[in-house]
Amino acid sequence: MTPDRFFNLMLLLTSRGAVTTQELASALGVSLRTITRDLNWLRDAGLPVTAQRGRLGGVTLLPGSGLDLTRLTPGERDQLSLTGLDEKQRAELDASVESRRALSKIAAAQPHRVHEQLLPLTDVVHVDSRPWHQVRASGTTPAALIGAVRRGRRLWIEYDSTREPCPRDLVVDPYGLFAKAGTWYLVADCARVPRLYRLERITTWREVDQPRRIREDQTLATVAAALITQWEHDHATEVSATIDQTQIERAQRIFGQRLVRDDHEESATGHKVTIRFLHLEDVRALLQFGSTITVHGPTEARARLRVLATDLAHHYAPPPTP
Repeated sequence: MTPDRFFNLMLLLTSRGAVTTQELASALGVSLRTITRDLNWLRDAGLPVTAQRGRLGGVTLLPGSGLDLTRLTPGERDQLSLTGLDEKQRAELDASVESRRALSKIAAAQPHRVHEQLLPLTDVVHVDSRPWHQVRASGTTPAALIGAVRRGRRLWIEYDSTREPCPRDLVVDPYGLFAKAGTWYLVADCARVPRLYRLERITTWREVDQPRRIREDQTLATVAAALITQWEHDHATEVSATIDQTQIERAQRIFGQRLVRDDHEESATGHKVTIRFLHLEDVRALLQFGSTITVHGPTEARARLRVLATDLAHHYAPPPTP
C-alpha cells in the first residue's frame, strides 16, 4: 500500500461510519481485491478494523484509533484527500510542501506498531507516473489554473489543437483538473459538451465574470471517466493483422488496450491481433514493425501503409549514379 493510499483510506474510515468495500474501492480508484488486501494490512499492523456483513454492515474503525485530524489545518486536510498524485504532480499543483507537512504531522502522532523495525514506506517507495521521454510541457501549468478552477468561474481559453490550423478561442465551464499518464488536462463543458483540454495546449486563459454552468448530475470524476471510456472505445479504424512471435510483447507495450489478441488464432510464428486506431492515418505507427507484421485489413489500411512504405523507400533510395 502506498503512503498516500494509506492516509486516504484512514481518512475515509475516520470520517465516515460503516462504509462498504465497494465504496472504499470507488473512492480510492482501486479494485475490490486491492481494498481487501489493504484492510488485511491494516489489521496485521494492529489497527482495530472491523467488518460486518448485511444491509447495515460495512467496514469500521473503532473510535479513538484513527487519524488525529485536529492537528491539521484545513488546507492540509484538503491536500491529503488528493489520491494517486506523485510528488512531482503535487509540486505542479504547488501543493507538495503542504502535503508533506500534513503527512509528517500524522506520522509523528501515530504510535509505533508491530513493524517499527521497518524503514518508513516513504523512504523506500518512490512513485513517478510520468511516461518515459516526456517532453517538457509548455502552456498553462496546473498551479496557475487551480485557483481559478476552485473559484467556480467560467474560463476563456485559447486552445492550440493539433487538428486545427490556428488556436481557437473557447468559453468553457470547468469541472476541474485531471492527471492521466503524467499529463494534465482541464475537464470542462464547452456548449454543454464535455471535453478534455491538455494544459500544455492552453496558450492563454482568463476568468470570466460568470459562475460556471456545469450539469448538476455530473462531477469531475464521472465526466473524466466517461471521456476516458469514449476515447478508448470510440475508434474509427480496426486493423486485423498477424504479428511475429518475437514482436508481440513489444506491440502490446506500444498499443496497450488498443491491441486485442485472438487466442484462437495463434501459431508458433505469429499472433492474430486486432488494433484500434482513432484515425486511418494513425496506422503509420505500424511501420516501425517492418515485415514482422502483416496487415490483413481493412483495404484502406493496407493501401495507406503501401503508400507510406513506398514514400519511405523513395526517401532513402540511393542517389542515381551519373
